[in-house]
Amino acid sequence: MSKKVALALSGGVDSSTAAWLLKEQGYDVVGVTMCLGIPVAEGERGKCCGPQEIEDARRVCQKLAIPHYVLDFADELDSMVIQPFVSAYLQGRTPNPCVECNRSLKFGSLLHKVRALGFDCLATGHYARVEHTATYSLLRKPRDEKKDQTYFLYAMGKEELRRVLFPLAEYSKAEVRKLAGWAGLPIAEKPDSQDICFIPADGLASFLHRRRPEGFSAGDIVDRTGRVIGRHRGLPFYTVGQRGGLGISHRVPLYVLALDVPGNRLLVGEKEEVRAMGLIAEHLNLLVERPPDRATAKIRYAHRAAPCRIAWKKERAAIHFDTPQEAVTPGQSVVVYDGDLVVGGGIIRGAIS
Repeated sequence: MSKKVALALSGGVDSSTAAWLLKEQGYDVVGVTMCLGIPVAEGERGKCCGPQEIEDARRVCQKLAIPHYVLDFADELDSMVIQPFVSAYLQGRTPNPCVECNRSLKFGSLLHKVRALGFDCLATGHYARVEHTATYSLLRKPRDEKKDQTYFLYAMGKEELRRVLFPLAEYSKAEVRKLAGWAGLPIAEKPDSQDICFIPADGLASFLHRRRPEGFSAGDIVDRTGRVIGRHRGLPFYTVGQRGGLGISHRVPLYVLALDVPGNRLLVGEKEEVRAMGLIAEHLNLLVERPPDRATAKIRYAHRAAPCRIAWKKERAAIHFDTPQEAVTPGQSVVVYDGDLVVGGGIIRGAIS
């Protein structure tokens, strides 16, 4: 009997091609679209789960002759992802909601629901590789490292990792689009969506202000000596490493160094001051039994993994880089790699100078 697989189908090229590949490989596939209740303005296309995206997913399933279901996760998105995201910003941190969405929704609520419905595993269109053995599963980078999405997946649980499939592990994006066209999928030329799905067209600051207007009080911009050199519009408008939008005339460019939430102050300095030799990570999630003391680590998705040494504790890790890293940002995730193996990661608490 073939394995029963639920495929998280957004209606995009990647997940649609993953569905076709699974069917070609003989799996018993069902497409499942997560409805997240995100409003779409008239004339706009949704980023992942609007009416057009659900219709695209339905048409793909019709083309592939597989069942299609739409499951409502609007309440879970708000309580598990959006509310913590907003709260983190008001605490002066810069969170990554995609990491939390994967941990709590896709490979949390959705995986548990499809397992309860009798499916053997959940598949997605992520560019990542999972290595299954009889006793363990490991998360590894895909063949196309330019599309590597393991940074967003490090927070998965070990048990959840045993129940997932990533059909695109061995393909490049160009190959995936070619396969989608060859298979006659109706979304083969559909553009990618890279923005945060629940942030509307008017931007992050407007979204945060509507949710928590009390967090947008103007305050002082200060240098390291505490000297006031300007005024900020509200701390959620800024993030560590930011250069533009400060509204300050200065002899050299200034960068955001830190957000002082209790004092409602924005600390700024010159470029060399925004670099750090290390960081403290908390809320660790390890995907291996024995994490190495020497590895590489990424401090944001678009960042190149940098060599480092790591002091692992039970709940925290101190990561010391071989070379200074720019804009170590509290609230972002740091992900540790041993070659192409994802060791695990955590949330950045702060920088080590």
